[in-house]
Amino acid sequence: MITLQQDADGFIRMNRHFPDNSLINISFTEGTSEEFSGTRLNAIFDDALAEFRGQNRLEGAKGFSRAPAKTVQPTKNITVVKVHPGMAV
Repeated sequence: MITLQQDADGFIRMNRHFPDNSLINISFTEGTSEEFSGTRLNAIFDDALAEFRGQNRLEGAKGFSRAPAKTVQPTKNITVVKVHPGMAV
């Protein structure tokens, strides 16, 4: 079981998918905790990533650069996901 802690702003640190069959326990700042399946948390991550990319216009055909990509600070991904009690359903 993986245990994550929600920060004061309502986010958990998540920069990749968890295995679908894993169980993730999230402790919320209000003192409650919920158990999420890997599949459910991955879906929440995908929704947050789609929203981020849509707001920053990262989707669509913009061409590409032949220059090597800088990997120091990736800008097309998210590292935190907003969660709240009741999302595990």
